[in-house]
Amino acid sequence: MQSIPVDTARLGVLRCAIAPEAKISNFETQEVKKDRDGNTVYSVAVTVRQDGRRISVIEIAVAGEPKGIEEGQILKVTGLTAFAWAMGDRHGISFRADAITPVPSTPAPNKTNGGA
Repeated sequence: MQSIPVDTARLGVLRCAIAPEAKISNFETQEVKKDRDGNTVYSVAVTVRQDGRRISVIEIAVAGEPKGIEEGQILKVTGLTAFAWAMGDRHGISFRADAITPVPSTPAPNKTNGGA
């Protein structure tokens, strides 16, 4: 499986579509997926919208629970990598990141009607 680094600066605005959820590795036993170090792997659905293009939704896996992420928040994704996969007739691209963090929102400027 070849890993392809992704330049997140070229992806436009990344926004949380579905808050972090633990990935399930066995649906019969509800066992959660762990990485090599024993950390739970979480999945975050992220919308990607480049200027003038349609919105795409990708699921990004990350080891350890991302903190402070809520649906609708703008996100910073660090170390994003894409992986091509194939299983029988099925194939696709999966995404992993080193970290996913919320971008702090800046308060709107205080508009006042100045004048005399």
